Amino acid sequence: MGVERIFKDEANEEKGERARMASFVGAMAIADLVKTTLGPKGMDKILQSTGRGREVTVTNDGATILKSLHIDNPAAKVLVGSDISKVQDDEVGDGTTSVVVLAGELLREAEKLVAAKIHPMTIISGFRMAAECARDALLQKVVDNKENAEKFKSDLMKIAMTTLSSKILSQDKEHFGQLAVDAVMRLKGSTNLESIQIIKKPGGSLKDSFLDEGFILDKKIGIGQPKRIENAKILVANTAMDTDKVKIYGARVRVDSMSKAAEIEGAEKQKMREKVQKIIAHGINCFVNRQLIYNFPEELFADAGILAIEHADFDGIERLALVTGGEIASTFDNPESVKLGHCKLIEEIMIGEDKLIHFSGVEMGQACTIVLRGASHHVLDEAERSLHDALCVLSQTVNDSRVLFGGGWPEMVMAKEVDELARKTPGKKSHAIEAFSRALVAIPTTIADNAGLDSAELIAQLRAEHQKEGCPAGIDVISGSVGDMAELGISESFKVKQAVLLSATEAAEMILRVDEIITCAPRRREDRM
Repeated sequence: MGVERIFKDEANEEKGERARMASFVGAMAIADLVKTTLGPKGMDKILQSTGRGREVTVTNDGATILKSLHIDNPAAKVLVGSDISKVQDDEVGDGTTSVVVLAGELLREAEKLVAAKIHPMTIISGFRMAAECARDALLQKVVDNKENAEKFKSDLMKIAMTTLSSKILSQDKEHFGQLAVDAVMRLKGSTNLESIQIIKKPGGSLKDSFLDEGFILDKKIGIGQPKRIENAKILVANTAMDTDKVKIYGARVRVDSMSKAAEIEGAEKQKMREKVQKIIAHGINCFVNRQLIYNFPEELFADAGILAIEHADFDGIERLALVTGGEIASTFDNPESVKLGHCKLIEEIMIGEDKLIHFSGVEMGQACTIVLRGASHHVLDEAERSLHDALCVLSQTVNDSRVLFGGGWPEMVMAKEVDELARKTPGKKSHAIEAFSRALVAIPTTIADNAGLDSAELIAQLRAEHQKEGCPAGIDVISGSVGDMAELGISESFKVKQAVLLSATEAAEMILRVDEIITCAPRRREDRM
């Protein structure tokens, strides 16, 4: 019997080599899956859910693809489940694909080293040294134009265009780059993207998208209410305004004649009237409610010349309160303690076929709304994801204004330094360090491969170019040759690159440390007598 019987029948374990094999293969498969979406010529994936309705998403955003995968392989789950791409997405917004590809390549190299009888811990310490060295190499080459506002703005513009060039918006990247830069400049250094609202309206083409200074609420103005209000005082509320009728379903009332029922209804109406008067007593001229407003209170508001907006969705109402400087109220007994929102003008505007309510001149100067137009919902969803990536990267760059060239340039710079470190390092670690440099080169290789270029030839040329000091060479995917990144204006944020490097190294390290995979037996329900 021996030790094997420790586990229950359905549990199993994989040891040593087999476990490591399984984990390498799984992680590399995931990397190969998202590899083809990397770079300006990366392709999109269609994700179809198996649930009811079988919804379809079209995307090339690494994080979105990985979020939708249901995977059986445990190591692949570590790559997806430790969420390196999701963390990358939340933290810096871009580089979600790069981070998975780099981690996959590191493991591909590690597999060869393990096969050559190098202990995983040796590989890990080599990788650590290499990552440190790569980061230092980038630090020496960063450009920081924070002092020069003109240059800094053009840096931001370049970064926005580089980020968007691998997404669906690449055709109009100047237009959207400008939108994103304007929106982020209004934030004045805050990384809170809450005050940038994105509204998607099907119709028109992507070029028709625009940035609006102010806040747009996706609602219509009610009948008989003022269509335009200047110097608005806004009360944002979350309260029931539908109690003026006896609800047939909710209430059970026993009465001996219909007139009694009418009395009850009259009392309800009176209560409602009092509530409306309390609200009006706040001295407001716009009332936004999250819940329904029935005709009766709406009529009362209209008589008082107050614009009443009902059913504003929660996201909209939270944002509206934030942007106009108000707070969401639900009781109205002491008006002095309620913080009202303010804005200069409320009016109704048309976008495409729909009427929306536009608040301009809001308290919080940094608020703005980006209205996306596009042919279909799928296009709009993908455009929103792309724009969100650009906004994240830019808001991070405003805080940490260090900038690098893009197009595979940072990877080549890092690979060159890491290679030199490998030559100086004695012992087995040097193999791991050298492997790290090969993994770094995989990113420009993939960019070239996806564009259908001869990657071996291009990378060899790039490496030769990079032997010169201060050389700005990277891959120019459009002309299919080695190009000057400074002239082409292809830039990336240092923060993104650093996050990619460190996250990928740590994820690869985590999978390398595994030497056993134990699958537990499912718990049985015990039949209780």
